This record gives sequence, structure tokens and C-alpha cells, in this order.
Amino acid sequence: MSTVDVILPIYRPGEEFLHILELLKKQTRKPHRIIVMNTEEKYFDNLVYGKKFDDDADSLRVYHLAKSEFDHAGTRNKGVKHSTADYFVLMTMDAVPADDKLIEHLIAPLERGEAVVSYARQLPKDDAGPIERYTRSFNYPPESLLKGAEDLKRLGIKTFFCSDVCAAYDRKTFDALGGFEEPAIFNEDMIFAHKAVQAGRKIAYTADASVYHSHNYTAREQFRRNFDLGVSQADHPEIFEAYPSEGEGIRMVKKTAAYLWKHKKGYLVGKLVVHSGAKYIGYRLGKRYKKLRYGTVRRCTSNPAYWNRRFRKFAASHIDATKGYGRNPDKES
Repeated sequence: MSTVDVILPIYRPGEEFLHILELLKKQTRKPHRIIVMNTEEKYFDNLVYGKKFDDDADSLRVYHLAKSEFDHAGTRNKGVKHSTADYFVLMTMDAVPADDKLIEHLIAPLERGEAVVSYARQLPKDDAGPIERYTRSFNYPPESLLKGAEDLKRLGIKTFFCSDVCAAYDRKTFDALGGFEEPAIFNEDMIFAHKAVQAGRKIAYTADASVYHSHNYTAREQFRRNFDLGVSQADHPEIFEAYPSEGEGIRMVKKTAAYLWKHKKGYLVGKLVVHSGAKYIGYRLGKRYKKLRYGTVRRCTSNPAYWNRRFRKFAASHIDATKGYGRNPDKES
């Protein structure tokens, strides 16, 4: 039988993370390894201190990295390198398996040879508001879907839609296509899905594999997340200029507003407008980040550490060691 590992990048985990570990161990298709990529060891130690937690168990491996080292693509690539399984499942620390058949259902399209990536349905958690609930149903409907190059005219950017909140990958194909492109501030999953589709492979949305996952973001948090989204799109024009996402975003806002009016929740339309406006402004600024000052970018992003690394790399490439740090002694008096 083929093997499957679960790879979990985490940062400042809480009790929910421990609950997720227990649910993963109870799956009908048990993971060969649960590989935890933890950012900042002290937070992990604080969580497990005084608890019965054995990171030397056969199925569990915990690897620590500094916050300055975290990268959405790079950290996941490192996790994959620790895996020897035929398939691996990437999850986030707040994605809670809806049942004990999550892994079994998720990897089924891979084992049947139908797809090389399979991503799960995301259901709203109990504390999700009406807008967030509808957003989940819009992006993650109850019907499964197999997507390939032949669907580009019909689906556009949705052809590449994929989410590493919970997604399974065929290891051989992942390696053959070079893994995730790094560094990545966002969208490492969609960028890989694009590579897979361009290589003639298919992406499966597997609706019977479900996790509970939702957020109640503030308008400011929406702005910052969508700034990073815009940055990732600006860095990959080969995908997002050919298949722009703006139309899909507008369609979701319109349908959400209609849903709120229909269900007598029109009082939330104002909130929808404010949050949608914050998303759009953040997104447009992110698309134009190359024209912004470094300090402005840091105030807009949700991931300052990413920009610290990027700025250091840029600065290093523009320094001539023979002339000093940004100075030309030949021109100085």
C-alpha cells in the first residue's frame, strides 16, 4: 500500500493544534509520519510543557526554525524533504479534520491517477459570521471538481485555485516539477497548481474530504492579507496577467450581498462593503509594491519577516565590497 505523510507548518500553536494531532492519529488512512515544521521553539515548548507529549513517537517528527527563516514555500519544501512517503498532505494548524476519513478521501484522486494535487473542502467553524460562512460555501461548494488545461476558458483563474490549508500532493510529480517556487509571500499552492496544469496534469477539488477552517478577520487584517496577495500576483505575471482574479472577486462580493439580503441580514452589507474595500485597496497596492517605499511596504504587509529577508538580499546584490557599503571612495573628498 502507498504511504502518506502529513506536514504541518505551525507558529505559536494552541490547544487546537494538539486536538488536530489526535484527530490525525485516528484517521482510517493513518499517516506514516506527521511532520511538524515549528516556527520559534519557545512557543512550542510553552504549549507542551507539563503535558504528555512525546515527539519521539514513531509517527511524529518536530523540526524547529527561527521566525526569520519562515517562508510559505521554503518551509513547506523543507517539510517535504523530511518525508519519504508516496503522497504528502499539507495542512495548517487551524484546519480541523471534519471526520476520520479526511486523508482517505483526499488522496483517492491521486491513487486513482486522476490528479497530482487534491485539496479539501473548507467548512466554517462555529464562530464564523454570515459573511465568512457564505465565502466558504462560494469557494468550497459541496460538489467535487477535476480541473485541467481544457477548463481554462470556462474557469479562468479558478482552474489553478488550490489551498494548502489542506491539500495532498503526489510526491513524484511534486519533485519532477521542482516543488514550490521560493521565496513566496503567498499563493505557493496556486503557483504550483499552475505549473501542474501547464504540464498537462490535473487538480482535484475533493469535496468529501473536509476540514473546519474559517477566520473572522478585521478590515485591517483583510487589507494586509490582500496586499500580500497582490504582491504574489505581481511577482508572477505569467499566471495572473493572463488569468486575472479581479472578476472572480467582484462576482463573490455581488453574490455575498445578494445572499445577505435574501436571508434578511442586510445590516451586514455595510460591513461587506468596508471589508471588500479594504481587500481591494490592499490588493491594488500589493500589485504596485515595486513603486512603494520599503517602509510603506512593511506597514502594509502581514509578513514583515519576508520583506526583511528580501531587502537584505536586494541590498547585498547592490553593494560593491571594494567600494564600501553603498559609497564610492573614488568620488569622495
